[in-house]
Amino acid sequence: MPQISAKIRAFPALNIDSVAGFIAGLQQKSGDIPWHTDGKTDPWDLVESIMGLNVGGFFEESRLAFQWLAANQNSDGSWFSSYINGVPEDRTSESHMACYIAVGLFHTYLIVRDLSLLECYWTSMEKGIEFALSLQTETGEIYWAKSPEGKIDPMSLLAGSSSIYMSLKCALSVAAVLGKVKKDWEQAFERLGASIQENIHVYNVSKSRFSMYWFYPILSGALRGEKAQARIDKYWRKYMIEGQGTRCVSDQPWVTIAETSELVLALNAMGNTHKARMVFSWIQDRVYADKTFWCGYTYPDMVIWPEEKISWTNAVALMAADSLYHLTPAARLFDHSVWQGHRYMELGTC
Repeated sequence: MPQISAKIRAFPALNIDSVAGFIAGLQQKSGDIPWHTDGKTDPWDLVESIMGLNVGGFFEESRLAFQWLAANQNSDGSWFSSYINGVPEDRTSESHMACYIAVGLFHTYLIVRDLSLLECYWTSMEKGIEFALSLQTETGEIYWAKSPEGKIDPMSLLAGSSSIYMSLKCALSVAAVLGKVKKDWEQAFERLGASIQENIHVYNVSKSRFSMYWFYPILSGALRGEKAQARIDKYWRKYMIEGQGTRCVSDQPWVTIAETSELVLALNAMGNTHKARMVFSWIQDRVYADKTFWCGYTYPDMVIWPEEKISWTNAVALMAADSLYHLTPAARLFDHSVWQGHRYMELGTC
């Protein structure tokens, strides 16, 4: 059992030990963390679980999960879309999944300040970034995937590209810590940011049903200030159920804890802490008897669905709590005010 700080134990809104302990309890000996008992694993959500473990102080488990990622990375730098007990289930290779390890690595470093971690997984991170950037177009957007046959799907997803934008920020921060210069990554980052900010219409609009399409450009920091606030205001009623949380998709009465927690992260990142705390308060009683969070529920009938306890859902709830109440030195990872382009301005102080 890790040593949880008194600050975390004193936080009243949720049981950090139970939530992080649940994620750790799902971890297999290999380091794999499936979605739920007997469930699948995908590399993006595994990194989300790593960050939840970090908030709870489970650093040995976090490092073991990085080992699983390194051991299962493909030679081209990608990971497959999903695995079951370490066996590939869906052999599609998605660009945003290939580089999210950078966010997990930088998050971990901000807390533990262990250079050996960055050095150990630099090559895996570098290969993942290079895979994603191999799918970038001249106008900046990034195609979402390669098929199992190696064919590129010429479709760009706004949420996926926004996630890559965040990954590039963190990858460049890791590079800075290690004294490495990556001008090509910097240029790719600038092109991607310009694409999201100026040509959002090129991204696949069929995915706009999903609330991630709404707030991921803000969560990643690609949209900031007035543009971010305008986007929040314009689509608030489309995606939100007041007093409940965020719909997973705009046309269904299904509130999901993960999307609600991610919205909390996005609101707080842009400086709207009051609204972020309000939204986070709406989901504090959406928990099982063991204090772990539901995945989601239908409204107004309040049917929990699905019934499985989900690793990454609980992880992002911990990340939201951290961002609001500064439980760890990684609390400001998504905070727009501490980033200047791809430079994390608190590297020397936090």
